[in-house]
Amino acid sequence: FSTNFSFSFRTQNLFIMGGEKGKKKGSFWKDMALGGTIGAVSKTIMSPVERVKILMQTMDSNPKVISGEVKPYSGVVDCFRRVAAEQGIGAFWRGNLVNCLRYAPQQGSALAFNDFFKGLFPKYDKNTDFPKFFAANLLAGGLGGGTAMVICYPLDYARTRLASDLTAGEGQFNGILDCLTKTIKQQGVVGLYRGTAVSIAGAFVYRAGQLGLYGTVMGFNPYKKDKGVKGLVSAIVIGTVARTVILPFNYPFDTVRRRMMLESDLPKEQRQYKSGIDCARKVMAAEGFAGMYKGAFPEIFRGFGGVMVIVLYDRLKNYLGMN
Repeated sequence: FSTNFSFSFRTQNLFIMGGEKGKKKGSFWKDMALGGTIGAVSKTIMSPVERVKILMQTMDSNPKVISGEVKPYSGVVDCFRRVAAEQGIGAFWRGNLVNCLRYAPQQGSALAFNDFFKGLFPKYDKNTDFPKFFAANLLAGGLGGGTAMVICYPLDYARTRLASDLTAGEGQFNGILDCLTKTIKQQGVVGLYRGTAVSIAGAFVYRAGQLGLYGTVMGFNPYKKDKGVKGLVSAIVIGTVARTVILPFNYPFDTVRRRMMLESDLPKEQRQYKSGIDCARKVMAAEGFAGMYKGAFPEIFRGFGGVMVIVLYDRLKNYLGMN
């Protein structure tokens, strides 16, 4: 999506006008729909792995584990086995509907906003002005991810609460609306946004790395426009490398925000963590540095689904002549 934008300010209105080239290459809403659809399919396929990742990541902050009511999982295999035995196979998709409702607009808008912000930056030449070319890609990816996170945060909160629920059977919440409604009743609308600052920071780091690095390296890919196997394979390799490089930097943000979300429906005086910094400090003190990376192993495999979303989005835009 490389539309050149010109801005005309008249009275209080802002008009964003694309030329004929932009009309041929698709629109923001087409980008969002395409990215969202691919993202929803990916999330459904990877849901069992993601559920285990969230359970491992948040179990030491779960009230049922802290009270001794539920024994913590000893590892990934134990988590898979016990979820299947105690909650049923269907529990691996607990919260998947809200995850798709969240991920489709969040992933779609992140990809679309990434392309949108790219269009606002000057077109730097990757060969003669690489630092600016690289910085523009990182900023576009980060701004796109941060914007998407703000828009979809309540759904992300509901996904975390549903997926981290250790209750057998129906679970603590009876679906998306029940989760959101109960939280609002107990803590108000602000309860849905606990951990927002950490989440936005994490989203900026994640998207800046994932989309920024991917876009930068793809700029040098000789098979970028190739619609065959070479174009697909090279895109998968580049996407995997970008995802792997950014994971160690982004994962601690994800751990902190999800643990803070578990306490959103509790009164302030009953919460373990006062802020994102306080949460990170206490996790490090109680569980060591490894505590920030619990669930990272299944996240590596789950991340392949995210890579395929980026790659398929880019490839389909190429096939449809939208790149």
